[in-house]
Order: sequence, then C-alpha cells, then structure tokens
Amino acid sequence: MSIVRLQLDLSGTRGDQAWRELKHFDENQGVAYGPQFGSSGPCRHAPDAPHAAGEWRGAEIRLPTNLVAQYAVAHYLEQPRVLDADIVEEPAA
Repeated sequence: MSIVRLQLDLSGTRGDQAWRELKHFDENQGVAYGPQFGSSGPCRHAPDAPHAAGEWRGAEIRLPTNLVAQYAVAHYLEQPRVLDADIVEEPAA
C-alpha cells in the first residue's frame, strides 16, 4: 500500500468545501482529511465564515501500489486547490 499526502488550499471556502469538491483518483483504497495530516494551524475566524488566505489542511489517500500513487499525484496536482502532493512511506505497524 502507498500513501499520497495532499496539502489543500482552503482560502475562501467554508468548512470542508475544498475537500468535498476534490475529484478523487478512481483507484484509491481510502481517503481521509483533517488537521492530523497537517495544517496551517487553527482557524481564526467564525465557523460559518470563509477560510482566510493562506489557510490549508492536509489529506491522505491510500493506493494499492507505488506506481498507481505516482499517477494519483499527477491527478491531484492538476486540481486548483491542491498545493502539494507527495508519496510518503506507510508507517511500520
């Protein structure tokens, strides 16, 4: 199993809108989103207000092989809200 970590630009969106609008790679075997995958820090605006410029949050995409993960990185980097995408080593169990 390979893991792709994403950095998503939240600027101007509300809540998890940037995550919900992301087009996922078909061969994924699981997706997760949240500050546990990295963030610009806690939001400093009201919960119903748009995210400020510079705010970002991380996500993790699980894929069956490293080769598929390489294609997934290219797929995600083509999307406007994806700031960065990298393949990371799966932590040892």
